[in-house]
Amino acid sequence: MVRGVPENQGHRGARALRPENTLPGLAYALALGVDAIEFDVTLTADGGLVLTHDLVVSPETTQDTGPATAGDPLFPYVGKPWRSLTLSQIATLDAGDRRPAAPFEDTFTAVPGTAVPVLDDVCALVAGSGVTLAMELKTNPSWPDADVRELTEAALATLARHGLAGRARVLGFDWRVLRTAAATAPDVPRVALVEPRTWVPGSAWLAGLDPAGYGAGVIGCAAAARDAGAAWLSPWDFMTPPELVAAAHDAGLRIAVWTVNEPARMTEFIDMGVDGIVTDRPDLLGRLLAEA
Repeated sequence: MVRGVPENQGHRGARALRPENTLPGLAYALALGVDAIEFDVTLTADGGLVLTHDLVVSPETTQDTGPATAGDPLFPYVGKPWRSLTLSQIATLDAGDRRPAAPFEDTFTAVPGTAVPVLDDVCALVAGSGVTLAMELKTNPSWPDADVRELTEAALATLARHGLAGRARVLGFDWRVLRTAAATAPDVPRVALVEPRTWVPGSAWLAGLDPAGYGAGVIGCAAAARDAGAAWLSPWDFMTPPELVAAAHDAGLRIAVWTVNEPARMTEFIDMGVDGIVTDRPDLLGRLLAEA
């Protein structure tokens, strides 16, 4: 596998610079010239596909403006599971700020009045850009298999309808997403996300695979990701020594590390030979890669 300059992957768009998982944030990342935009998708009560990192409406990124209908018993919507809300209720939310802005208070620009986008909106935004879509599907092990399948199949169908399946990857911490995606759209590359809480013996996140069967330490997650049918391994920054990068490559996988915001750490990973760097600061990474 030929190694080169790693991809600049904008995390939730450009999370340190503009509201995350929003059209203004994704558009800003595109304007910075990222190679891939990473964003998160989950299900609504009525089968919609909305962009959000958390499975519950977070007050850090989303504010109520008013109920969708007078006397709505679910209002306020902040604090409710997205899976319990309809698209009409979600349409009332403002996703254009961070509260508090920390740790990005020196770089973040709010865009008040920004709606929570649906996946169709994102597909329309990127249609002519040529950028790769790194689409993380948000579930957790408590979800029934049927709900994991509904989300995965619906998201892949949306990409296909827009002619974007050939420019997309499906990401998941819940490796059932990877299994379902492989059965639904085998040509779309799958990315195995891993972090310390998911890479533990007896983990419920790994679709039946057990880290205990892959030797001691974190290095075994490369072989496990391969066995889960992934084309990429995407581990957390601080669980990614050079040995894991080498193990991923030995297993025939590409590796994209997240979330890397400091230039010195970006340089370390460039020197390690990673294939992608997921960052809240694609502006900084873009400058480093231009000099590499």
